Amino acid sequence: MAGEILILPFFGQGHLFPCVELCKHLVARGFNATLIIRSSVFSSIPASVRENPKIRILEVDHSGGGGQTGQPTSTAESGPQKMMMFKDMHRKMDSGIEGLLAERYGRLQPKPICAVIDLMMWSTKEVFGKLGIPTVAFQTSGACGAAIEHCMWKAGLKEDEINPGETRVLPGLPEEMAVTYYELKRKPGGPGFGHGPPGGAPGGGPPPFGAGPPGVPVPLGFEGGPPGGMPGFGGGRGGKFGKPKLGEEPQWIREVEGSIGLLINTCDELEHPFLEYLSVNFELPVWGVGPLLPEDYWKSSGKLIHDGKLRANKKSNYSEDEVVEWLNSKPRASVLYVSFGSEVNPTNEEYAQLASALGESDRPFIWVLQENAGKPGPPPALTGRSANEEESEGYFPHDLASKVGKRGLIIKGWAPQLMILSHPATGGFLSHCGWNSSAEAIGRGIPFLAWPIRGDQFHNAKMIVCLLKTGYMVSDDFSQSVEKEQIAKGIELLMSDEEMKKRAEAIATRFEKGFPASSVAALDAFRDFIISHK
Repeated sequence: MAGEILILPFFGQGHLFPCVELCKHLVARGFNATLIIRSSVFSSIPASVRENPKIRILEVDHSGGGGQTGQPTSTAESGPQKMMMFKDMHRKMDSGIEGLLAERYGRLQPKPICAVIDLMMWSTKEVFGKLGIPTVAFQTSGACGAAIEHCMWKAGLKEDEINPGETRVLPGLPEEMAVTYYELKRKPGGPGFGHGPPGGAPGGGPPPFGAGPPGVPVPLGFEGGPPGGMPGFGGGRGGKFGKPKLGEEPQWIREVEGSIGLLINTCDELEHPFLEYLSVNFELPVWGVGPLLPEDYWKSSGKLIHDGKLRANKKSNYSEDEVVEWLNSKPRASVLYVSFGSEVNPTNEEYAQLASALGESDRPFIWVLQENAGKPGPPPALTGRSANEEESEGYFPHDLASKVGKRGLIIKGWAPQLMILSHPATGGFLSHCGWNSSAEAIGRGIPFLAWPIRGDQFHNAKMIVCLLKTGYMVSDDFSQSVEKEQIAKGIELLMSDEEMKKRAEAIATRFEKGFPASSVAALDAFRDFIISHK
């Protein structure tokens, strides 16, 4: 046995699931894996992982890990209150982990050979350092956003350096990712928890390009979010919980310092220029080890994936079998899938615009709405606090369901996303472009109508639209609310563009043989590095 590796994810499921898959890959390479989680997310871990004798799960109690105790009970906290909440969550989690590790490893030998820490859990690095456990930073999103943020800082771009209509190529990155005037003018600040439109962004009129490939400008992710400076949560710069000025060093770069390596949830086949950039510009090894999706996803190219076998089912108004039956009744590539994930969402007003656009369209659709749909603030699933029925009730288009009949399927709660994206009837994805959802759809050849809301979602959307050219933007200017006309136009452009569908399917062929070969090699290299480092 090569030794024990600790894995510490951030609170959200978009961070938990990649860490769970990473555990499996490490176990396959001879390590014992120990996943450190808050007790509130234990039920989200598949039984196959909980029962694996080589994967240990250590739970940090709520009272010591950012659970209900001491947290605000309203989802409408102000920006400073949100920051205080996350400081409190991190403090409690750090305290709980420190006590747990001290009790378990303080006197026992050998200690774990390293700890893989989600970059969103940066504050715990000191906890592991006290016990002499080396740390490896883990970026659970892709490489694009991290590379753009690093390059913008290194290039020293300032707001007044580009005039309207101009662009600036980022040194070392593809020309398609050139920064526009409107991206630089996008101010730090905003809603913090995926509730658009961005509160701190200026107006200033639409960018100079249209909403579609190639060359569509996408505002960079300067929204506020916890904690300041983490890729995937606002792309912030400056203080740990403050919002910095454009051109300052991103906080996450400083947090990587002191780690012995950087793991990124992506692969060379998909993000080669961004992985290459980070490898050149960091004085530590960088490994692209993803996308870290369930094993069955990689073994089922061209086949239907059944989520119920891979992930713990959640409460939903439709069973997976019912969704399959509905999809089976639709023509090939005719269905628009609409989902913003579990942690971000537009405003109630924008949801109403979306409902109106879907109602007036003749396209079949599946629309997934979570319990916090249309509500400001972090969802209970992220904070760990319980919510009563009144608190958890979010937006739901009751009139739309009766209006569209069998043309639409509106799912409230959990949806079998992998199954939907792998079904031949699905022809487009209206998405916030969170990294896991993006990777899942790209691997299945599904083109996008991109509606990014915060952080790395803007970078992912720009890569999809401008570099891969497999999507359209739902809006030219995300400092303004998204309107029905924009949504309707985007849906028609997406669902009628046969050439785009062909491009998306061509990119998906890169993954026909399963889990990316470059990521297999990177995981092997990581294994060898860790063993030699020990």
